[in-house]
Amino acid sequence: MRAIVLEKFGGLDSLVYRDVPEPESQPGHAVIEVKGFGINHAEMHMRRGEWAEAAPISGIECVGLVKSCPGGEFPVGAKVAALMGGLGRTINGSYAEYTRAPVSNVASIDADLPWAELAAIPETFATAWTCLFRNLDLEKGQLLVIRGATSSFGQAALKLAVNAGARVIATTRSRERFAMLEKLGAARCEIERRDLSKHLPEAKQVDAVLDLVGNSVVLDSLAMLRRGGRSCLAGWLGGLDPIPDFNPLLQMPSGVYLTFFGSFVFGTPGFPLSDVPLREIAADAATGRLDVKPARVFRFDEIREAHRVMEANEAVGKMVVVRD
Repeated sequence: MRAIVLEKFGGLDSLVYRDVPEPESQPGHAVIEVKGFGINHAEMHMRRGEWAEAAPISGIECVGLVKSCPGGEFPVGAKVAALMGGLGRTINGSYAEYTRAPVSNVASIDADLPWAELAAIPETFATAWTCLFRNLDLEKGQLLVIRGATSSFGQAALKLAVNAGARVIATTRSRERFAMLEKLGAARCEIERRDLSKHLPEAKQVDAVLDLVGNSVVLDSLAMLRRGGRSCLAGWLGGLDPIPDFNPLLQMPSGVYLTFFGSFVFGTPGFPLSDVPLREIAADAATGRLDVKPARVFRFDEIREAHRVMEANEAVGKMVVVRD
């Protein structure tokens, strides 16, 4: 099969096209004919050698058709999505014609949508849904602040939250992106800043914060919550520097909740992928209730350009590769 192989750690030329053996059938796994896959920052870090684990074939998610599944969990020919479960990290991932994923990390996704739109769903929407409706327990009518809303993850969360009837304040570093976020359903936009809670009229009235900026604003996110409000840390757009001298006793407001979610837990006993309604999300997209269209679509032979666009932050939304 044709695959994109990580020949070495480094720049765009580290990704090379090779003919390699197809993955063999294995109990507890499904071999998938890859039709499309999302492009993720994790794969950029793997390419650079900045990740603890990196398989020879990258790619942490995909959509496609089941070629084989010895345990019968998915019928041959079924349209599925796969994500995490070691893909691209400890086992060869989706940058190939075929991949093999643990059945715990595979889900049926049979909506009548183009492969490019289906490919935009798995990692991004599964993570956004879990953060919103599990960690934050978001309900209709609640006020949600999404910090870092122009990211592909932030846009997916914004769409899901609006569809669920929440009122959303979206933050971005660029005023030029206000119109785009408002078109997606944001009730209002704010310029992202480290002391946003001091400039927010709704401070101490916010029900939930989805914090994709990270450690640099964790305490500020907690400061804007009402009693019983929740903040979910799920991204590090502002960098990975730790919170300096963090002392919960002195710095956390009383009666608020700080949670964390990382998509690497999908497929583990406490976080089955079956808990995420990927099929329903795809069905909503097929009926026009939810927009999952990617910002950029690339061909399989354009992987270096896709990584270049990602590194340059030129996409402003989810990027996907379609194999056909």
